[in-house]
Amino acid sequence: MERAFRQRQLHARCVDVFMNRDTAPLAAGHEVISVSVNADLDADTLRALAEGGTRMIAQRATGFNNIALDTAAELGMTVARVSYYSPFAVAEFAWALAMAVNRRVVRAARRTREFDFRLDGLMGRDMHGRTVGVVGTGKIGEAFTRIAHGFGMNLLGWDVAENPACVELGMRYVELPRLLADADLLSLHVPLLPDTHHLIDGPALRSMKDDALLVNSSRGGLIDTEALVEELRQGRFSGVGLDVYEAESGLFFHDKSLDVVQDDVLARLMTFSNVLVTSHQAYYTSDAVGQIVDTTVSNVEDYLAGRTSANVLTAPGQPPAVPR
Repeated sequence: MERAFRQRQLHARCVDVFMNRDTAPLAAGHEVISVSVNADLDADTLRALAEGGTRMIAQRATGFNNIALDTAAELGMTVARVSYYSPFAVAEFAWALAMAVNRRVVRAARRTREFDFRLDGLMGRDMHGRTVGVVGTGKIGEAFTRIAHGFGMNLLGWDVAENPACVELGMRYVELPRLLADADLLSLHVPLLPDTHHLIDGPALRSMKDDALLVNSSRGGLIDTEALVEELRQGRFSGVGLDVYEAESGLFFHDKSLDVVQDDVLARLMTFSNVLVTSHQAYYTSDAVGQIVDTTVSNVEDYLAGRTSANVLTAPGQPPAVPR
């Protein structure tokens, strides 16, 4: 990131911390800051940043649920995001999670490292001919659907609007309860908004098949994790693959291997042999990161030049946008 800014003749100071109300003073005197999606830009943090002279926030992510956009608009701050980067990075990783939990890859790898080559407990299922439920069929959901089509799966979708490309692949759009009840594999690809928080709650989880696979590579808050743990305790679900967790802030992207675990829900989740948790890495390919960096730098250049783009969420004189 720093190299990219320098190549565009922009001075950058890189600090290895996540932005929040405690670290906001570090940004004092900097008109522009660039943050990750794990920054906590609540109202208090934004006010502290504004008092320090920050006028523009360039978020290196598509999601923006961590930013109090109304407060940013009140303060006259410009907020921009990366509205697009390789959808294949996330879609492919979602499928990596699905196949890993379906075919018990992690368990098998642990065994063979100890020269245990038994097949006990490693049986999976063919994806061909089974039903996938895709919640959210935007760019990432479409890429995920194309892979599912390649497996020869029955395609069900749910979204606020149908994606013609998915329909062309044979996807049938249904109401969410029907999708949850019929899906052998459920994959989440919607943004985290007030309407989607805990979209997959206790009743939704209980409506799913006992042997379904559940994958979330979008945002942790889409799933009520405590409810998920309770269902797993009942022996439900063939496999669960999570690249995100609703309380991941302060945990993910840090080394906590020597710390005492304070998050009882996450600790319990980790005990289930059919659950695979990864560290919000679905986006992490050279292709996607390169696009994120280029777009972030362009967003900063646009701000400095007084230009706007579809990446801008708030700007002086305009209400906060609510993009999908």
